[in-house]
Amino acid sequence: MSTLELTEEKIEAPAKTTENISGSEAVLKALIAEEVTTIFGYPGGAIMPIYDALFDYEKELEHILVRHEQGAIHAAQGYARTSGKVGVVFATSGPGATNLVTGLADAQIDSTPVVCVTGQVFAHLLGTDAFQETDVINITTPVTKWNYQVTDANEIPAALAKAFYIARSGRPGPVLIDITKNAQVQKFDYKGYEPCNHIRSYRPKPIVRKEYVEQAAKLINEAQRPFVIFGQGVILGEAEKEFKNFIEKGGLPAAWTILGLSALETSHPLNVGMLGMHGNYGPNVLTNECDVLIAVGMRFDDRVTGRLDKYAKQAKVVHLDIDPAEIDKNVKSTVPVWGDCKETLPLLTELIEKKQHTAWLQRFREHTQQEEELVINKEMHPTTDELSMAEVLDALNDLTKGDAVIVTDVGQHQMVACRYAKFIQSKSNVTSGGLGTMGFALPAAIGAKYGAPERTVVAIIGDGGFQMTLQEMGTIMQFGAAVKILILNNNFLGMVRQWQELFHSRRYSFVDIQSPDFVTIAKGYGIAGKTVNERANLKAALKEMIDHNGSYLLEVMVGKENNVFPMVPQGCSVAEIRLK
Repeated sequence: MSTLELTEEKIEAPAKTTENISGSEAVLKALIAEEVTTIFGYPGGAIMPIYDALFDYEKELEHILVRHEQGAIHAAQGYARTSGKVGVVFATSGPGATNLVTGLADAQIDSTPVVCVTGQVFAHLLGTDAFQETDVINITTPVTKWNYQVTDANEIPAALAKAFYIARSGRPGPVLIDITKNAQVQKFDYKGYEPCNHIRSYRPKPIVRKEYVEQAAKLINEAQRPFVIFGQGVILGEAEKEFKNFIEKGGLPAAWTILGLSALETSHPLNVGMLGMHGNYGPNVLTNECDVLIAVGMRFDDRVTGRLDKYAKQAKVVHLDIDPAEIDKNVKSTVPVWGDCKETLPLLTELIEKKQHTAWLQRFREHTQQEEELVINKEMHPTTDELSMAEVLDALNDLTKGDAVIVTDVGQHQMVACRYAKFIQSKSNVTSGGLGTMGFALPAAIGAKYGAPERTVVAIIGDGGFQMTLQEMGTIMQFGAAVKILILNNNFLGMVRQWQELFHSRRYSFVDIQSPDFVTIAKGYGIAGKTVNERANLKAALKEMIDHNGSYLLEVMVGKENNVFPMVPQGCSVAEIRLK
């Protein structure tokens, strides 16, 4: 018999210890439990108790003081996009909260996981038009994945656990938790933080139906001219490897949306370019010639499809998406494949036959050659003295070797950057896609640098968009974010001017924008910089910017009336894309 004596004593689990803490401290404990390390925010009266508690948590939580709440949420977006984590924002009530709305709308349409914590007036003042009171819940309901108002400190741990779960799970998105001031100061018995991993009424991932995967594989195997279009869902699902295995086994040409850019290295032989209004010629024209169109993690945005009644009518459509609401919303699918593409792509890859669609892929290459002759070579090597945006991007690629994070604002420079920037790894392209938010790039680049501190981050911005949020150079100055700021200055609101030229008889209505001396302003914020307007100095100036230890602003003066081509005019089909 063993010398161990077995007893039948009942072993009781230790009782959960509780501590009496404030609601504000509970907020911070929740963030730490969720492994948050960085907060972007701006204090104010209604959120002051949380900031007071934060004073004692400076070692665990780094707070980046922005210069405007819109800067905070765009920074959180940039952080989320490069790190793959949830971005976190603090703002006060009233104008502090309403200043988040643009960023919330941007994050909602671009599926970016962000949790915003806003302060609110005391609960007994709700509805009285108290100082800096706004109904932030009803204001932000259309632009959040979920929002909730806390009026009792006991609700804080569970509300934040739910917020993080909803923000990051399924199709990600922004969440806002509004906490009244009394709940922030209220003491309660804190029993610890329990992360949320299930909500009864919420199913973040639809059940994968294998019969649909089998039907999709059959269509792909029978296809003579298959074509894959991929979006940000590949990146959000961390399915880059699975996607690459899928297209390589099937020999499938693949084109990207602007948010899908960098999910597949731009030099991959099956990467045939960009879709959409200013996309590449081949992917647009051949969309209307393929026999099977396979959409992965994209939503058939109007800038991708052009006229829906003339979009890929000849093709059978396979649509892979985690959000069932996107299936059949714009383009009717022949086979819907619901689910996380990290799960569905391997199932599909296993069933498809190994092929090489050599002749079909050659069609894309022929169109690429045509575009190079008529557009790309002229843009890369202009014969005038004026610098072009494309040659700036080409020179930047030579320096970064495709390994930098490129953050773009909105306008002509954005389309040029998305067309010409080279990438060798995922989570490298950060831009405002669905909402098209001018002023996005500078604060987003700050957040992107915190999300990927070891990488070079270059913010490419137009002279118009830069003036919307240039005050965030103060954030760079105070916290030392080594962001490289590249302003492509054409002294116009370029994209609007292009449309006015092409479709409004060159009636340039309020697009001629005057700018201050950006280099002098940057100097005032302690940021080195220079202006370049001659081709002979471009490469050396870009190298100086990249090599500089710390942040740097380089303004490049480019042609005033250069246009971005190809272009699908509004109201036309993708096959009607113009090369000039």
